[in-house]
Amino acid sequence: MNLQQTELPAPSADARAASAALTDIIAAEIALRGGWISFARYMELALYAPGLGYYAGGSRKFGVEGDFLTAPELTPLFGQALARQVAQILAASSPLVIEAGAGSGRLAADLLPALAALGCLPERYQILELSGELRARQQATLAAHAPQYADRVEWLDQLPERFSGCLIGNELLDAMPTHALRWSDEVGKAGEPVVLEGGVGVADGRLVAAERPAAGALLAAAQALQVSPPYRGEISLAARSWVSELARRLDRGALLLIDYGLPRHELYHPQRDGGSLRCHYRHRVHEDPFWFPGLSDITSHVDFTAVAEAGYDAGLEVLGYISQANFLLNCGIGELMLGQRVGAGDTASAEDAADLRARGAVNVLLSPNEMGELFKVIALGRGVPAPLLGFARGDRVHAL
Repeated sequence: MNLQQTELPAPSADARAASAALTDIIAAEIALRGGWISFARYMELALYAPGLGYYAGGSRKFGVEGDFLTAPELTPLFGQALARQVAQILAASSPLVIEAGAGSGRLAADLLPALAALGCLPERYQILELSGELRARQQATLAAHAPQYADRVEWLDQLPERFSGCLIGNELLDAMPTHALRWSDEVGKAGEPVVLEGGVGVADGRLVAAERPAAGALLAAAQALQVSPPYRGEISLAARSWVSELARRLDRGALLLIDYGLPRHELYHPQRDGGSLRCHYRHRVHEDPFWFPGLSDITSHVDFTAVAEAGYDAGLEVLGYISQANFLLNCGIGELMLGQRVGAGDTASAEDAADLRARGAVNVLLSPNEMGELFKVIALGRGVPAPLLGFARGDRVHAL
């Protein structure tokens, strides 16, 4: 156990029991599949196994009491700024918003009144959420903060076969199952570096990392990358497939995807040879995905080049790719912060407190050392005229 792991808070007895039950399920599947499953399958089970996976269990994930903070949890200014871009897309398509993976429901609670204030309230706000626990929390958040819009919100078990409007995915792609790979400095029969896929086996009753040669579509995707062996990295075929499927279903409108990641030439740079898999538990980051399965979030950086290619190959236009900082500035977050200060209260102390909170939150959203540069926004669309508001200045499509 490394230093980072020893500093992690000890899980409760109930959490340990839930993790043990999930571990038994994973071990049973490994046995059923001949002693090995891919890391992508392990990640899927660790995050989404019904009732026990990280996102399907009952523990609090988002906010101060959870494991990490998302942008909407920091300040309603994020949703208010995003609303300006969403409104432009809705005006050019249809009055429908779909939020895929809505977390605590905070973004929906901020977006709906902001869109109403802009005169662009959607007729329907659909939330694609498979976790019953998260659905309940989203419903509670909306009831507390935006009850007047409850009749417009509905939950989906799957994507509609066809849709027009704006689909939002905030910190969604990074949690899609990813394949772990190692490019060996050994050379195969065809003269290519040997590529091994990371997976999971069982030894002495414990889950352990295990490798086997990569094959099929994963091997082809790995061989298409320009890496210098020895090298470790990840490829999310699931994220590519999801974007392609969305593109097939979108008639008119745009996908707005916000996440942390890089274009391909940066993500697979020789100096980034250790991969980007990270785990999050109680606002601490660690690197052991086998530490109490189901209790930590597991993520990897998004390959935004792959996202753009998946959308483009399926017929969508890449409408923009930009840092979160520039996107929010283009959407007027500075003006919104000033407006919040004016309406903070009647006393100077109330104004000062609100101003300090807003400034601190916006600094986290915009700072290059915080979320401003690490997080990116990509827009993929059909039938929506460019330029979009959020990409007016600082667009980096050329870097993809």
